Amino acid sequence: MEYQSSGHTLENILAEHPFLKEMKKQHLQLIAGCASNVRFKAKEFLFRQGEAANQFFLIRHGEVSLEFYVRHRGVVKIQTIGENDILGWSWLFPPFLWEFDARAMEPIRAIALDGSCLRDKCEVDHEFGYYVLKWLAHIMAQRLQKTRFQLLDIYASAKK
Repeated sequence: MEYQSSGHTLENILAEHPFLKEMKKQHLQLIAGCASNVRFKAKEFLFRQGEAANQFFLIRHGEVSLEFYVRHRGVVKIQTIGENDILGWSWLFPPFLWEFDARAMEPIRAIALDGSCLRDKCEVDHEFGYYVLKWLAHIMAQRLQKTRFQLLDIYASAKK
């Protein structure tokens, strides 16, 4: 992982992200205080299953494969996360460990958000914390729905 800085402020970049467009300015400032620009090379892991989940990512460019290892089957791809999507919520829930591997399928540019920093800010500002939980719950619901459809496809093709 390589940290980068650019001519745009993180607050401006965050304000343009589809999931954050409706966020209040003071909440964007709180998030920006926990953010940094990062880059990953193709095939590089953003995180590995079982590792400490200390951050999450707003993907700006590129695609990430969510994977896990299944004994007697090998690596199983669960989902692909792409541009303008969010990757990771394990930073929010104890024991703060990643449940899957996340591998860059191509070069990735992202904003990394420090999970500990955000958790602390959510504890201090409950309105902010409520917004963050609503925001992440919406994303989790979408991901679970996509995973459900993918599992239906897997089981349907296995019966053929």
